[in-house]
Amino acid sequence: MSWNPALDPHCPTGDAVDRIETVIVPRARDLGGFEVRRALPAPKRQMVGPFIFFDQVGPAEFLTGQGIDVRPHPHIGLATVTYLFSGSMHHRDSLGTSAEITEGAVNWMIAGRGVTHSERTGTQVRKGPSDLFGIQTWVALPDGKEDIDPGFEHVARADLPELEAEGKRLRLILGSGWGERAPVSTFSETVYADAQLEPGAVLPFDAEHEDRGIYVVSGEVEIAGQRFEAGRMMIFRPGDPIAIRAVSSSRLILLGGATLGGPRYIWWNFVASSKERIEEAKEAWRAGDWEHGRFQLPPDETEAMEAPGR
Repeated sequence: MSWNPALDPHCPTGDAVDRIETVIVPRARDLGGFEVRRALPAPKRQMVGPFIFFDQVGPAEFLTGQGIDVRPHPHIGLATVTYLFSGSMHHRDSLGTSAEITEGAVNWMIAGRGVTHSERTGTQVRKGPSDLFGIQTWVALPDGKEDIDPGFEHVARADLPELEAEGKRLRLILGSGWGERAPVSTFSETVYADAQLEPGAVLPFDAEHEDRGIYVVSGEVEIAGQRFEAGRMMIFRPGDPIAIRAVSSSRLILLGGATLGGPRYIWWNFVASSKERIEEAKEAWRAGDWEHGRFQLPPDETEAMEAPGR
């Protein structure tokens, strides 16, 4: 699909129109064999639009027989998407889903009132060396949707809208933007995209969405005369047109949307608008009644992750 030319010429530049409200430097942690860098939630910012959790996973390299093994764990009040630049992982959930997450595809798990899932490197992949690099995000569900039934959607890479021209390529992962809409069910106004820019290319990020942020995956970009290297998230003031110029070959994740009706409480893997919802989910998971309780284990999984002690 060609780039929409109406959105490209005469991109606004200069600090008269581009306003950077917050710059976040992700916190890095070692999970034993690979690194995760967490940008959201941050001390200065809990969410960007509905996005309440944003992790860069890897890049990591695994030897034959190695990989990741994230045991079954629960979620409530959110939807998750793992978007991979390289590698793969196998997703199983309590809905009965068994799906391979591959580069550029969308696997959208809606937790709602409660779901359990695991993430592991597949058996076939472990037969040789492998790598893993991507972004994991949580999208908080809006008021009135927190307790909906859980669900799962898979959208292949080929079915996502792509725009390409003049040194830039953009794939829309969730929501709407740049005149396109992704074929994934969302519950509030959302934008989430993967953009690759050649040196000198300029990408507009219009103000149609209330909240907007950019994460630099690789390379270096310039916004309002300031340069930002890989591993930085910038959040912008609502209403200002934004233009992003690539200083070098760069890859970006663009995210945002409408703000929710209020802040969210976060405990472990739970997100909710009230402490009561969190406490009820804690009690249900710790009860461990996988047959009749609120949470079940995915098929072919026999062990569950223990909840934190506090």
